[in-house]
Amino acid sequence: MMGLFSQAGSHFRNNSKPKDEDKAPSDSEPDDTSILDENEGSIISSLISQLRVGMDLSRVTFPTFVLEPRSMLERITDFMAHPDLLFGAEQCSDPEERFIRVLQYYLAGWHIKPKGVKKPYNPVLGEFFRCQYDYPNNTQGFYIAEQVSHHPPISAFFYISPENHVMVIGELRPKSKFLGNSVSTTMEGENRVTLLGKPDDGEYVITMPNMYARGILFGKMVLELGDSCIAKNEKNGMQCDIEFKTKGFFSGTYNAISGRIRHNNIELGEVSGRWSHVMEHKNSKTGAKRVMFDAIKDGQNVSPKWVPPEDQQEPNESQRLWTHVTRAIIAKDMEAATEAKSTVEDAQRESRKKLDESGQKHIPSFFVQKDGRWVPKLE
Repeated sequence: MMGLFSQAGSHFRNNSKPKDEDKAPSDSEPDDTSILDENEGSIISSLISQLRVGMDLSRVTFPTFVLEPRSMLERITDFMAHPDLLFGAEQCSDPEERFIRVLQYYLAGWHIKPKGVKKPYNPVLGEFFRCQYDYPNNTQGFYIAEQVSHHPPISAFFYISPENHVMVIGELRPKSKFLGNSVSTTMEGENRVTLLGKPDDGEYVITMPNMYARGILFGKMVLELGDSCIAKNEKNGMQCDIEFKTKGFFSGTYNAISGRIRHNNIELGEVSGRWSHVMEHKNSKTGAKRVMFDAIKDGQNVSPKWVPPEDQQEPNESQRLWTHVTRAIIAKDMEAATEAKSTVEDAQRESRKKLDESGQKHIPSFFVQKDGRWVPKLE
């Protein structure tokens, strides 16, 4: 099992004040909005002049100031930030309770985000990210993700905590489109959670909502999650349709969710609240309410991850690969960031060109496709 991680390396350790019109939209979170300065706005205007409504943005290079200084492969670890919500779920005798615990794990991953409207680096083909977790109960967790395809872009990921009987396998296939005053990202793919101590449950499968960056032409930029996702466990007949509500022009609230948990066709409970604040579960039979996750109270209790030092990482490991871009963004040197980003992308294009000329195909290092799904190469 651990051979997957030793392949990646054996270095894991043992143990000016804005005017009123520049204010953020009412009811939005300060960290959800961005206000561009004059230089940034002119770059965005130049970029947008090249776009057409409905255009696929996978081949469009965005300016570095809209980038979050980490790769998408690392961003996925946000869903492993609160493991206590999932650990021990297999000990619950009620399948509804086990299902709710999996929902808690998933919903708690959304509150972690950078300030403003930022997007992580698009991983290059063959790039990977790995980390290790050391938990207070003296157990460990391991995560690895790899960019297994470039066109279409596919990120495969795997997390396991053997002593806590939890495994998560999944993939993301984002597709971005320009919609006029916003950009939409359709997050195809799924999380597949397995409670190893309850093998009869099979997989808990959860899809992803879509993301929208609003106000990129006029107004203030706001990041929203929208549309719906589905969480289901076929073995126990459990399902929850979760709607991520986007705020309307004249009504509504930011970051709201709603959902109904059903066992076959029988409604068991409701999920409501805001993923950036408090989310609750209400039992349909008793009317009793419980907090599923309180991002205000517990959002800071993120489980720390250990990443090997950059000098111990492989050349195509995320933090080492993007290190010059990250340092320049943190230093707010956008010219250096753009140059460093171009260096990474030019090397990627040259590598793909050589593959095409040789007639060879890229073979991922840590994942393999089986029955239409990307799964880890386990020994």
